[in-house]
Amino acid sequence: MIARHAPASICNDMNVICRFLVTVFLVSIAVAQSGQGAFAADELAALTYQAAGDELRTRVVINFDHEPEVSTLLLGEPHRLVIDLPKAVFAFDKKSLEPRGLIDNVRYGMISDARSRLIFTMKGPFSVERVDVLKNDNSPGYRLVADLVASSDRQFADALKNQNAPTASTQVGPKGDRVASAAPVEVSKAPKPFTVVVDAGHGGIDSGAESTGGIMEKDVTLMFARELRDQLSKIPGLRIEMTRDSDEFLRLPERVRIARQYEADLFISVHADTINQRNIRGATVYTVSDKASDAASRAMADRENKADAVAGVAFDNETPEIADILMDLTRRETHTFSLSFAKGVVRALKGDVNMINNPHRFAGFQVLRAPDVPSVLVEIGYLSNDEDAKLMLDPAWRTHVAERLAAAVGEFSGKKTAGASN
Repeated sequence: MIARHAPASICNDMNVICRFLVTVFLVSIAVAQSGQGAFAADELAALTYQAAGDELRTRVVINFDHEPEVSTLLLGEPHRLVIDLPKAVFAFDKKSLEPRGLIDNVRYGMISDARSRLIFTMKGPFSVERVDVLKNDNSPGYRLVADLVASSDRQFADALKNQNAPTASTQVGPKGDRVASAAPVEVSKAPKPFTVVVDAGHGGIDSGAESTGGIMEKDVTLMFARELRDQLSKIPGLRIEMTRDSDEFLRLPERVRIARQYEADLFISVHADTINQRNIRGATVYTVSDKASDAASRAMADRENKADAVAGVAFDNETPEIADILMDLTRRETHTFSLSFAKGVVRALKGDVNMINNPHRFAGFQVLRAPDVPSVLVEIGYLSNDEDAKLMLDPAWRTHVAERLAAAVGEFSGKKTAGASN
């Protein structure tokens, strides 16, 4: 049995090993207190749990005292990932299990006298990019690493159908490098309608910008998004979805995840910002770029990217590595489509709807970073301008602007569909 109070010199000299041994000791105490008996030396112990990432890509790392044999299973309604293990005891810090990234809930426990199970309830459809069991390089034990990526409803349904194929079972590689993987996704070849996801900016505790008269951005964006949905619904062959249809808060990555869930062919985020110069008014169309087109665009992107902080959401779970992966995945073709649609919006609105000078601008908006979805942010006007603010409350104006924007979507969908069929 390990002593309760290890000398400080030992911990200083053998810091990693000391932490490991103390954790094992705490596991044994927890097991004894739970009535499961003494901690057996040959019994698998799940020591620590960590998750990092966002609603698009999440990594889970679980440390074990020795090598586990693992297998995976997908479950639907709700979307879940199951990881089965030999009989194990768990010493997870409860705080580490809080919802993070794609993961909404984590449960674990015994399912038989010889088996344990971890169940991850997800925020939406997902794919298992990998589940590896690796030997730790600089400390005793092994770690399970699972990379989970947001996917579409259709892809997840296909994965459920295919998971009983032979490749869905645990694949055993060299000892210390075992991989458990779900079945490869075979996406249905059924024709898919051109899908547009309309995103009403802000919502819930995040009210966004506010006019001098108290008009809140979250309200006007929702009113306009609903009108745009109604106008788009008149175009044959389109499927229209919304990220929110009520006054609710959504994290920025969650909005992007929803677009990917629906396999969106186009993502339109609606906003109505404020600016120090109250005489500036009119619509603007933004596309994503690492470098902003101008100082005002950069300032606006900075404000929008901090929207999650208003609701007290920390970003410490989003590692730089994951952000780099997302940027690397932003394909040139997707960006080209975004630019093409933005130009179409300018053509549809110019001369018919008031726009600012140089109406197509760009900056590093987080909400536009879907790697495979053409995306634009449409600023329908400025709440800091009294005339714009008044127009946003006018149903006739909203209908007119939505009609013009819908016309641009119709033209873009026709071109994109024609290109895909060639």
